[in-house]
Amino acid sequence: IYFLKGFTGADAPLFGDDDDDAPHCHQTEEIRNQVHPLATFFHLFFRTSAILVYLLCEILSSSFIVCMVTIILLLSCDFWTVKNVSGRLMVGLRWWNQVDEDGQSHWVFESRPATSRKVPTNSESQIFWLGLVVCPVLWVIFVFSTLFSFKFKWLAVVIMGVALQWANLYGYVRCKVGGKTNLRSMATNYLGSQFFKQAMAKQGP
Repeated sequence: IYFLKGFTGADAPLFGDDDDDAPHCHQTEEIRNQVHPLATFFHLFFRTSAILVYLLCEILSSSFIVCMVTIILLLSCDFWTVKNVSGRLMVGLRWWNQVDEDGQSHWVFESRPATSRKVPTNSESQIFWLGLVVCPVLWVIFVFSTLFSFKFKWLAVVIMGVALQWANLYGYVRCKVGGKTNLRSMATNYLGSQFFKQAMAKQGP
């Protein structure tokens, strides 16, 4: 697993950073807030549309196959858009898999360097993380509701929703965390610190 703070490879530059490395003799080195309304729209459009179609499928169409195919297409479009476009533009993060010369597969997690002159806005960053976190939680709820209501024909659809959206959430959290810390150690350290605080509180006067 690779963690990179600003990928320098010429074959896959970050979106919007292509011109950072080009010579600009007359351009100042000021920080520029980047606004991406189209990326923000599609970051939410596909995932919310998939949820709405799932909730309203009986009203929209009487055909289970049509609803299932529509939801799967929306989930697939969402996965590709969030992984390849909106993550780079809205928060300066990306993750992907690459195969080295020995044929070994590696997962790469990257964040835009702090020295970059292009900075995403706080509003876009909040929208990105809100959509990234809330929608996978909803699909987990759908899994339990499907099991409790015995609607097993939807089980494959909701599991796909969980898998695709949690994959993006996991990848971007790894990008945000950085290279020297992994999620398991973070959780262990957090639980350990909470246990220590509770133990010290019980021993207090």
